[in-house]
Amino acid sequence: MNVCVLYSGGKDSNLALLKAVKEHEVVCLLSLKPESEESEVFHYPNIDLTELQAKALDMPLIRVRCPNDERGSLKALKEGLKRAKEMGAEGVVTGAIRSTYQATRFQRVCDELDLWCFNPLWLRDEISILREIVELGFQTVFVRVAGLSERFLGRTIDVKVIEELERLKNYVNPAGEGGEYETLVLYMPLFRGRIEILESEVLRRSGEDATLVIRKVRLCF
Repeated sequence: MNVCVLYSGGKDSNLALLKAVKEHEVVCLLSLKPESEESEVFHYPNIDLTELQAKALDMPLIRVRCPNDERGSLKALKEGLKRAKEMGAEGVVTGAIRSTYQATRFQRVCDELDLWCFNPLWLRDEISILREIVELGFQTVFVRVAGLSERFLGRTIDVKVIEELERLKNYVNPAGEGGEYETLVLYMPLFRGRIEILESEVLRRSGEDATLVIRKVRLCF
């Protein structure tokens, strides 16, 4: 089946993409760019870097701007998926894990457009997902924390980090599904090269709400 992958550039959408290519033909990626990190639906930090990630993946990318509110976000999603259908997409792949808020709304939009919706990570154990991306060789960094300590910001997800998140699982969702953190993938097995961060800065809103804003990067082949 020809599919479009909802692509934020983070760990979940990249793992969902990796699983999708094993069974389907990925005709395009779709990234939604909200007005700010106050978005009710979509990932925001460093979302513009999906363009470079798409280059590393050598895959077409549809980019759509959207407002922060739910209604506007879903309208933008629908417009983006209409463009994906024009490129031949028959289904949509998402990286949703346990967020029924996202999953039900994505499903509704897909139903309206007669698109099949596939959530390959749905109800997976969060720690097992983190272990899988490390085992697969993903290079994934924390680019926002909101409820998770700022000491994680800019760190790469590795075995030690997973152990720390596992100890905190009674307080935060280990996969960040509650908005505790967001990530950026610098490398995964489908990338033709590795993204290197050259310049970045931390913007703080509070002790546990901070974003790593990436100012300059390069793609190394």
